[in-house]
Amino acid sequence: MEISKTRSALSGAAAGLINGLLGAGGGMVLVPLLVGWCGLEDKKAFATAISIILPLSLTSIAVFAMREPLPFGEAWPYLLGGVIGGGLGGLLFKKMTANVLHKLLGAVILWGGVQLLMR
Repeated sequence: MEISKTRSALSGAAAGLINGLLGAGGGMVLVPLLVGWCGLEDKKAFATAISIILPLSLTSIAVFAMREPLPFGEAWPYLLGGVIGGGLGGLLFKKMTANVLHKLLGAVILWGGVQLLMR
């Protein structure tokens, strides 16, 4: 099945919009779109979502920084933890099935949604 470039671009735009608007979550939107709408194989969709996190985040940082200063001093501890967690996640990714990855993503989205709704 050939993957539509238009659908891929629109999926990326949706992920970028969510990332820029909410500060995170672009990959959570992108994985279901790449699998369900673009027809990408499951693990390739997860890997693709991971590969665009940096460019999406850099774009969002640039736009945000044009309007107000970035809190780099407050972000360092999260960055350090994120680097460690990202490395561990990358190692675990290779060992997990697509089914487990989908369930894990769904659980993270559900947990995050409940936490936000309870505020």
